[in-house]
Amino acid sequence: MPTHEHTHHHTDAGPHAHHHPGGAGMHTAPAGTIYTCPMHPQIRQDHPGNCPICGMTLEPLLPTATAEEESPELRTMTQRFWFALVFSVPLLLMAMHEFFPFDLSAWVDEAIGGLADRFAWPHWLQVSWSQCVQALLATPVVLWAGWPFFERGWRSFVTWQLNMFSLIGLGVAASYGFSLYAILLPQTLPQAFLTEHGLPLYFEAAAVIVTLVLLGQVLELRARSRTNSAIKDLLGLAANTAIRVAADGHEAEVPLDQVVVGDTLRVKPGSKVPVDGVVLEGQSSVDESMITGEPIPSEKTPGSKVTGATVNQTGAFTMRAERVGAETLLARIVQMVAEAGRSRAPIQKLADQVSGWFVLSVLGIAALAAAVWAVWGPAPALANAMLVAVSVLIIACPCALGLATPVSIIVGVGRGAKEGVLIKDAEALELMEKVDTLVVDKTGTLTEGKPTVQTVVAANGFDAQQVLAWAASLEQLSEHPLATAIVGKAQADGLTLANVAGFDAVTGQGVRGSIDGQPILLGNDRLMQAAQIDLSASHAAVEGLREQGQTVMFLAVGSRLAGYVGVADAIKASTPEAIRLLKASGMRLVMLTGDNPVTAAAVGKRLGLDEVKAGVMPEDKYKHVKALQDQGRIVAMAGDGVNDAPALAQANVGIAMGTGTDVAMSSARIVLVKGDLRGIAKARELSQATMRNIRQNLFFAFVYNFLGVPLAAGVLYPWLGLLLSPMVASGAMALSSVSVIGNALRLRTIRV
Repeated sequence: MPTHEHTHHHTDAGPHAHHHPGGAGMHTAPAGTIYTCPMHPQIRQDHPGNCPICGMTLEPLLPTATAEEESPELRTMTQRFWFALVFSVPLLLMAMHEFFPFDLSAWVDEAIGGLADRFAWPHWLQVSWSQCVQALLATPVVLWAGWPFFERGWRSFVTWQLNMFSLIGLGVAASYGFSLYAILLPQTLPQAFLTEHGLPLYFEAAAVIVTLVLLGQVLELRARSRTNSAIKDLLGLAANTAIRVAADGHEAEVPLDQVVVGDTLRVKPGSKVPVDGVVLEGQSSVDESMITGEPIPSEKTPGSKVTGATVNQTGAFTMRAERVGAETLLARIVQMVAEAGRSRAPIQKLADQVSGWFVLSVLGIAALAAAVWAVWGPAPALANAMLVAVSVLIIACPCALGLATPVSIIVGVGRGAKEGVLIKDAEALELMEKVDTLVVDKTGTLTEGKPTVQTVVAANGFDAQQVLAWAASLEQLSEHPLATAIVGKAQADGLTLANVAGFDAVTGQGVRGSIDGQPILLGNDRLMQAAQIDLSASHAAVEGLREQGQTVMFLAVGSRLAGYVGVADAIKASTPEAIRLLKASGMRLVMLTGDNPVTAAAVGKRLGLDEVKAGVMPEDKYKHVKALQDQGRIVAMAGDGVNDAPALAQANVGIAMGTGTDVAMSSARIVLVKGDLRGIAKARELSQATMRNIRQNLFFAFVYNFLGVPLAAGVLYPWLGLLLSPMVASGAMALSSVSVIGNALRLRTIRV
């Protein structure tokens, strides 16, 4: 099918601005909003409406933080599904009464017949009361619940973009239209239509197809809405206001959208940094885990860069605004997630092309068969021609073809959930078997995500337990994550912490105080050098610890080095096995981290990763993933932080740790509940099994169609006198559906 590049920029209702049922409510988006189609992202316009190619409701390209949680289309599709289900269940009970212990059709005939006799109701139709009730039950399901599919099917023919809606519309219309004709004009039907049970009606087939397709639409729309929720979570991270400092020193709280480049802003302890900028005065620690993914706060002094939406901790400072609005790092992250979420996989276009040719083939065969029977067929030629045409359309009804993929996906996703692997959409499950490159974050993905004490070494005759106790005594007065790790280790070892006098935190260096009258220092090399503490004897051992990824803090008592404490973010116990399984499956493993190069290299070497990149910012992760894709690689990205969200969204398959942030889990298409990388290996095995199952299902569906369509067209009539009736066609259609569902259910027992 040809590709259409549409870009509409109208302020009035343009030629394609048809209002799809359920499209109401989209007008609440702010002025300047761009709308796009989930199926055809090249369609963009500045007002709500429907896609001119597929008829789907256009959605805002970039939702706002205040946008409604549930899309109008999801709401109306859900309503239509429940309505269709309520009407379809009694319809099935009546139409297939021979499979149930209670004959609902007979009861309806008896009940309504008794009322008709009592009140003298005339019955003009030459059919039973139960058949009339079947028509009444099916009509609202087909004409109201299924109306969006008729609209989309009709549009697919108008634009010649044939797709699954083309098949669904034809199948439902054929089943319902023939049944309605049989109810209204039963005497005109040739004998070949009649069975020992009377009229062959297909109201239940039409209603059930509508109900199942509506269920698929609801599941798809819910998956799509998660992308918007990820963007809303990101938007919610931003500060709402800023404290602006005027030239005369006057401070005023202003909305964030009033901040302009060059403004001087004050950031108080515990508040969010409003925009991107540079520190002018003051010093503090800023939690930048939103950006770097690293748990250790960054020390900020005059001249340091700060990023909007990061959290200031202990100190206060003033800053100059340098990037505001859409130019901030957070805004760019939001834009990346939105763009990546709207991208479309090539496999979807291929599926549309296959469906399009299938529709053309079925239409051609039906028309050709009808013409042959009308010209050369036995009497009554026209009636038999209609019978053949209807039989072809019914046996080619896309029920099995429509079920082939979603049923396997539903079962496969449920199987994954039992293993702690939450798969959000079918495409992710499909792509996992093709992934050849896995990009992973370090902190919280390969590692535990929080610092812990790895090493305690005493020097110059001091005791290691005493070194830890003194270090923890000092650090109990600090809120730094490294301090928390040291205090936690001392408490776990049952050590008693001493009272500290004269506590003082030296920004970027460490802490100092007195214990039992002895001056004690705890910090990095710079703090020790300033106090003229000799570290030469420990230099080699400390460098060895740093190469292992540990952050080392020295403890000095008086003028002597008493020892040092090594703190690191430990590698998860399950990570080495997970890496082994993934490498064995043929994946190339790449680690991208915001951590320092020494620590990153140590982790990469220990785990045997193929490539390591350190000091990576969020946009660099996104760019690196995109560069790998440009090389033709199918990329999966595993991460746990807000900083990973753009890369997770851009990757062919984004995988989030369940122990990570809500934004990461919303941006990803697969979530590992236990935060265990072995889940990726399970997801890959599950993907391979599910895709194999889907191919089998599609084979079943197409074989039934390719064998059934010629039979329905009457190719065996000249030799065997066999003409397939619509009832047999309906049975074959049902059998194909049963085969597909039965095969899909086998996925419940696979081992992953």
